[in-house]
Amino acid sequence: MTLKKIAYIELDTHAEIAQNFVELMQDSHEFQVDYYFSERIIKQIGRVGDNVYLSGPETLLNQLNKEKYELVIIGTLHRYFSLFHHVSRTFNTAIVVHNLNFSRLSRRQLFSALFKDDFIYRIKLALKEGLFLAPKIIKETKKLLVLDEALVGQKFRFLPLFYCKEFEIQKESVFTIVIPGSVQQARRDYRMVIDRVKSFNTTKPFKVVFLGKASGQELSWLKQFDSGKRSNLEIQYFTSKVPQSQFDRIMQSADVLWCPVQTTTEFFSNKEVYGETKMSGNIGDAIKYGKLAIFPAIHKPRHAFLLAQKEDPEKLLFNADELFGFDFLKYYHRKKVQSELEKVLKTLL
Repeated sequence: MTLKKIAYIELDTHAEIAQNFVELMQDSHEFQVDYYFSERIIKQIGRVGDNVYLSGPETLLNQLNKEKYELVIIGTLHRYFSLFHHVSRTFNTAIVVHNLNFSRLSRRQLFSALFKDDFIYRIKLALKEGLFLAPKIIKETKKLLVLDEALVGQKFRFLPLFYCKEFEIQKESVFTIVIPGSVQQARRDYRMVIDRVKSFNTTKPFKVVFLGKASGQELSWLKQFDSGKRSNLEIQYFTSKVPQSQFDRIMQSADVLWCPVQTTTEFFSNKEVYGETKMSGNIGDAIKYGKLAIFPAIHKPRHAFLLAQKEDPEKLLFNADELFGFDFLKYYHRKKVQSELEKVLKTLL
């Protein structure tokens, strides 16, 4: 059987998503995939096969033109718009969309956003990388993909890329609550977490890990919290980027994930709403490590492994497994997700 040949491009960010695609497709009997990654992406995930090529805006088109691809997937459309406009007009192309509201902006709205923040960088995007082509690329590319089923709509199809990895469980000696992600109040409500933990009634030992780099006011909050914490509580936080190996180990040891995600965020000075126009990376974390996760009730979690936080989260956090057991491997086993991914890819050819 002749394998269908496709290309996956990631020149900007979302290295972990690119890595998931590589891992899911590495033993596919349906597709042969070539990967075109920037130096930055390769540094993060490594050269994970002979079919991974170092690429960039200067070399990508020549590389693609040497092969006959039935499908080209653009992993992120936040830069290099002139390049990807050419790609989308030359090849059968699908685009993974990470910020739905950004994908809906008009040329006029993009122009207005130039002057709101990161002015020099945005001018570069406009003058050198074809920013104002973005609406045209989205309009002309009919195959738009999202990574969370909650975001599926008339224009957006679901691309399953998250699966549960079969780690060897490494439990801590004390009950461990892990809050994954950079410690930034704009993204997650760390003030609420600190206030709630202070009011917990439990007398058994427990640990709270703020699993991401903390700096600025958030670091000050954590230092103050740590200095006055109760005797049965251990706090762990980080002042630099957490190495992937350490991140993996701590996530594996978690009893439950606490994800106090803010309702909204901004991308390109434009409002994005978690669960409606943008996926929280914590959903992927929960699937990858097979952990139940507590989300704010306002997000109305649509996955069985996401639990809605009430006003008092203590009981939910300490009893999540007993109250809401979930078999991650039944629904997110690698082979199952690979099969679902291949079915979607066939519809894109």
